[in-house]
Amino acid sequence: MRRVYFDNNATTPVLPEVFEAMRPYFGERCGNASSIHHHGQETRAAVEGARESVADLLACRASEIVFTSGGTEADNLAVFGVTREGEHVITSTIEHHAILNAAKHLEEKGCEVTYVPVDGCGVVDPNDVKRALRPNTKLVTIMTANNETGVIQPVDEIGRVAAEADVYFHTDAVQAAGKMPIDVNKIECDLLTISGHKLHAPQGVGALYVRKGTRLEPMIYGGRHERSRRAGTENVPGIVGLGRAAEAARAALARGDDKTMAAMRDRLERELLEIEAAGVNGAGAQRVPNTSSVYFDAIDGEALVIALDLKGLAVSTGAACSSGAIEPSHVLTAMGLRPDRARASIRFSLGKQNRAEELDFAVSLVSGTVARLRELSPMWNSVPART
Repeated sequence: MRRVYFDNNATTPVLPEVFEAMRPYFGERCGNASSIHHHGQETRAAVEGARESVADLLACRASEIVFTSGGTEADNLAVFGVTREGEHVITSTIEHHAILNAAKHLEEKGCEVTYVPVDGCGVVDPNDVKRALRPNTKLVTIMTANNETGVIQPVDEIGRVAAEADVYFHTDAVQAAGKMPIDVNKIECDLLTISGHKLHAPQGVGALYVRKGTRLEPMIYGGRHERSRRAGTENVPGIVGLGRAAEAARAALARGDDKTMAAMRDRLERELLEIEAAGVNGAGAQRVPNTSSVYFDAIDGEALVIALDLKGLAVSTGAACSSGAIEPSHVLTAMGLRPDRARASIRFSLGKQNRAEELDFAVSLVSGTVARLRELSPMWNSVPART
């Protein structure tokens, strides 16, 4: 059976060149990067080379990159590393659970958290961030691009708001890195998160940009790895893979591959919108080029995802870590969608490996499957004016 993978926001396949770069570090180049002998120094050089490559992707210094186990750890390190009891944090209602659950824990530990809203397109108003500032505000954390809708936030403006208030600014750029240019100096952020497996590197590796001068308390204690900011023996193969993926991402952006992907995404949406009572969530906002959240009224999104998977198409209802959740997407409901429409939404996310001819397969499959599910749906005949 033919299989097409359109769930790249959940995880991406490792690029062949990334896998080849990693291969030696599983075998002959096996040294611990903290060892002083030849094998250790060989792997140390590889780690530092990867650090340079990641820094180049983010337009920062290599010394400002801290390697982690992934985006969640990097988000948590950013939040807990700069915030103390009694201080105030500002975030948004549409953040990834790596931020929202960290914020909830801060509240349990005596911190105050303000959750700024988004508009109907899923965009944070920088003025809402400015109005939420308090004398004890320590951190603003707003994502660069949303994992469910792909909507890009005005992080440049938010960064200026935070800088003028002398408040730390962190942005979760997990779904933005490799899909759009990122310059930490333009954003004026102090901390920024990326994750390897969202940009065709392996799972289990990520990085946190930490601006020089930022006082960051470590979460993991042990040796003096990562300039004493993250203890533990480095995941050398993963770090090498992340470095090579960062190089590939820079080259792809320079070639304009993001524009090619955006054209594929736009074509996919145009053809899906020919299905009755369908719409794109966040369509009125700027979005990363690979992501589309589409609702099909009177359909249960999880049922549609399962039916499509049985026929060879992999998509999702939203964040992979929220799979199986009973409640509708917090992102979509924060945008003002009715709960039934939020539950009727599925996410299509393209990757470097996807080809234009796969779109025809996907559209045909979705169209037929939606029609069959609607025949079984008691809600279909009651959809108001098919809007």
